[in-house]
Amino acid sequence: MSGSTLKRLFLAHGRELQSYLTRRMRDAETAADLTQETFLRYAEQGAEVTDGRAWLYRTARNLMIDHQRAGLRRRTRPLPPDELARLPEDRPGADRETDGRRTLDRMHRVVEGLPPRTREIFRLNRIEGLSYADVARRLDISESSVQKHLAKALAVIMREVRPEDV
Repeated sequence: MSGSTLKRLFLAHGRELQSYLTRRMRDAETAADLTQETFLRYAEQGAEVTDGRAWLYRTARNLMIDHQRAGLRRRTRPLPPDELARLPEDRPGADRETDGRRTLDRMHRVVEGLPPRTREIFRLNRIEGLSYADVARRLDISESSVQKHLAKALAVIMREVRPEDV
């Protein structure tokens, strides 16, 4: 499809289509967006459309329906305060929180007990999120050395920090 065909179609039906969507949706901004999306889809259409106006209206209507359905899915209903108060908290219980703190403290002690180079590599990769290559470049070592140090650190941590010990 040529650009001149699209331009001709837009000049002939653009305002009319946007007015139709605005009346149906009662939202001029969304209608403008959907009008643009309709013409974008027309431009992306590989084969020539025999009746451009009908195709535009059908596409615009389908986009409007999709938009309205998406809005319904996003909508939530407010809960009365008494129902809200009965909802369970989205937090672990005090015992699980305490266990988690103990495990974390134990892990800190184990990591602090690692050899300095292994501890630094563990910190850069697992805590700061650097890739193996970035850690290797920063410390001027090979990636395989990074992997070996991490394997060593993880083996020690897995052996020393067991939930049943806490």
